[in-house]
Amino acid sequence: MGYKELKFPEQSVFLVTGCAGFIGSNLVEAIINMGYIVRGLDNLSTGFYRNIEEFISHPNFEFIEGDIRDLDTCKKVTEGVDFVSHQAAWGSVPRSIEMPLYYEEVNIKGTLNMMEASRINNVKKFVYASSSSVYGDEPNLPKKEGREGNVLSPYSLTKKVNEEYGRLYKELYNLDTYGMRYFNVFGRRQNPEGAYAAVIPKFIKQLMNDEPSTINGDGKQSRDFTYIENVIEANLKAFNAPNESAGHSYNIAFGGREYLIDIYSQLENALEKSMQPIYGPDRNGDIKHSNADISKAREFLEYDPEWNFDKGIQAAIEWYKENL
Repeated sequence: MGYKELKFPEQSVFLVTGCAGFIGSNLVEAIINMGYIVRGLDNLSTGFYRNIEEFISHPNFEFIEGDIRDLDTCKKVTEGVDFVSHQAAWGSVPRSIEMPLYYEEVNIKGTLNMMEASRINNVKKFVYASSSSVYGDEPNLPKKEGREGNVLSPYSLTKKVNEEYGRLYKELYNLDTYGMRYFNVFGRRQNPEGAYAAVIPKFIKQLMNDEPSTINGDGKQSRDFTYIENVIEANLKAFNAPNESAGHSYNIAFGGREYLIDIYSQLENALEKSMQPIYGPDRNGDIKHSNADISKAREFLEYDPEWNFDKGIQAAIEWYKENL
């Protein structure tokens, strides 16, 4: 069953933090289209108002500009909310190495504020963004929950701490929490700009503009690139999951494995471009290979991703052609 067939109680209220970001704005759109009420919170530090502009006048959407680092704001926005989708965070491994204190404030304190506010206001389910980076230096593939190594960056550490708080809030306070370990999500509305932009939108924009792309390392690193529709499905199915599946983290991916240099060639062909990439040094904190075992999410969340890489990349290219 796809997520569009899921049913929640009438007049259910969903809160999406980080609603103006890539994943958050896509979740807002999906939930509104299903007919439910959505409240969005964002301080617009990394998200963009343009991502939610089309929903602002919708009767089922309310946007609140605010910061998850402020507990009073978190308590206010969770009042009367049934389900929280906590996507607000600062991403990027390299940036976290430069700004560890800021990542502590936003990703750890901010997430703890949201969990505490959700507990106080009797939220039914709290689904939050984690990351495949929690696997750190654990070398085995595929990556499987319960088999993690040493984290390699402050960003990864913040997500590991989030998961521990998620476990404790289930065990101590009976707040149903679900950690979504995203594996290299891509798709519509993902920002191609800036030094810390994700690789797929960055490559697409550079190729479209006939600009050279830089590949960090030799291009033979592999990732389990995951199209945004799969992530929407995972979040909404977590809201629908039984209570006994709460307090855990789940790999959210397609379960495939793509090499960076092959993706670049695929994008060249799709965009009918020919640009030799520039090879730069490996990035600190990056892992070489990533591929997910998604059997736990299949079993406990009934997660059944429909979008493989080839289908997703075609949809992403079409979106960027129309919107860049």
